[in-house]
Amino acid sequence: KISALRIISRTSVMHYKGTKKTLPEIARELNVDAIVEGTVLRSGDRVRITANLLHAPSDRHLWAQTYERDLRDVLTLQSEVARAIADKVKANVTPDAHARLARAGPVNAQAHDAYLKGRFFTYKETRQDLPKAIRYLQQAIQIDPNYAPAYAELAICYYDSSESRNGDAPNAEAAERARATALKALELDGLLALPHCALGSVHDGFDWDMPGAEREFRRAIELDPNLVVAHVGLAWHLTFVGRRDEAIQEANRAVELDPVSRFTLAHQNKILYFTRHYDQAIHQTRRWLEIFPDSPEAYYWLGRAFEAKGLYDEAVAAWQKRMTLQGENAQDVAALGHAYEIGGTRGVWRWELERLTKQAAREKVSPYEFAVRYSLLGEKDKAFEYLEKEYPRRGQEIVFLLVDPLYDNLRSDPRFQALLRRMNFPP
Repeated sequence: KISALRIISRTSVMHYKGTKKTLPEIARELNVDAIVEGTVLRSGDRVRITANLLHAPSDRHLWAQTYERDLRDVLTLQSEVARAIADKVKANVTPDAHARLARAGPVNAQAHDAYLKGRFFTYKETRQDLPKAIRYLQQAIQIDPNYAPAYAELAICYYDSSESRNGDAPNAEAAERARATALKALELDGLLALPHCALGSVHDGFDWDMPGAEREFRRAIELDPNLVVAHVGLAWHLTFVGRRDEAIQEANRAVELDPVSRFTLAHQNKILYFTRHYDQAIHQTRRWLEIFPDSPEAYYWLGRAFEAKGLYDEAVAAWQKRMTLQGENAQDVAALGHAYEIGGTRGVWRWELERLTKQAAREKVSPYEFAVRYSLLGEKDKAFEYLEKEYPRRGQEIVFLLVDPLYDNLRSDPRFQALLRRMNFPP
């Protein structure tokens, strides 16, 4: 929460867990001057933190301190450590930041435990772990109904639980739960940043209130300049409304704060694609694959960038690699290649439509997925038929209409411009 310091996110730091790399090597890769390391030890209701501050390039020891408190005072303890480190690195801590650090009060130990478990499953970022995260965060609130951080984290999880994102809840239900929970968090603690991210996401993806979304994301960054999800949220908002250079700047900022993370690398890459910087998107995807070589998602977006540049052989190869990494059978992988050999890219789009139709017989499939393929095939009436089905669902996907290259075939159609106006988008 100290704007004078650039703090690397937990996900990038955890990448070095168990590493044999030296501190100077880690410092160079993360582009940092100092590293905090230490231990947290808990025994019953007592907690002890030992913190060491090291000058990373030289591996020189700067400062060490041990703190011991009752577990109820763990947040106060964290604030003490933060203030001490800021002082040692001579950071310019504003009065507002000092006030925020000094606000931490006692916390119910059981509620805090449940909250930490909820965050653990949130960080895993998988569809199967999201319900576990929600369950633990709800448990934290049941134990302590005034524990604001649990509400803040839960608001994000509720928004992600929508059928358009990472769950099965109807979009309207997920959005309203997220909104109510974020507002409750702010009622309990008006200086939390994360609830503003949840509200910004609801404004962007459900309300289609673009000015409101920008206000919320910028407020989150004002309160916590090192909050990665706030920069990612603002980057997407700026992408949706066509402010491309600003969007890339925010995405790059997120990567600076979290440079060894699937989350930030994926969002940076997708934003480069949607802002039509295809060469940069390809370059960044290859960097993504250097760090996470078995990422199916990376190969999907690599294929999209190749497709946009007209490199169809490379696109199909990337998509086949994605299918293999996802564990799809070799027959289906070969079928994609055969569809391309027989019908070119149109053959691929037809083949994808057939797959979606079969999938829709077994489970829910977003109408947006059908609309994309019909748009690519130039079958405008069918594309608009499915977009009209998607519109009342208020799904996250339809917000991409303004910028998705896959809809370029529809942009000159008056029906497309009318749809954008209904969504409060500029024509």
